[in-house]
Amino acid sequence: MILLRRLLGDVLRRQRQRQGRTLREVSSSARVSLGYLSEVERGQKEASSELLSAICDALDVRMSELMREVSDDLALAELAESAAATEPVPTPVRSMLGPVSVTGVPPERVTIKAPAEAVDVVAA
Repeated sequence: MILLRRLLGDVLRRQRQRQGRTLREVSSSARVSLGYLSEVERGQKEASSELLSAICDALDVRMSELMREVSDDLALAELAESAAATEPVPTPVRSMLGPVSVTGVPPERVTIKAPAEAVDVVAA
């Protein structure tokens, strides 16, 4: 099962780490407790829209950019989940992904490469 809070937390962490900032710095700027921000980044807590807005402001990232990255990660996770279940990828997912190349890595592995990152899918 794909949990949106985990994907959101992963994207928030990547944004923070790209900037070379610590949890303490961002939590202070966002006026959010260090522990709570850590739980949000680990996907253990659901962040409210107000909290997300404060974190985005602290990271100087537009919420739309954050959500776009989460959406891309969600599309890849759905694709990986579909591939693992050996079901065809639904047409709406394919259209959301845009240009994606799939190449065989050994026959039992497939690498899905998207513009931002690559995800390895291992056949069950």
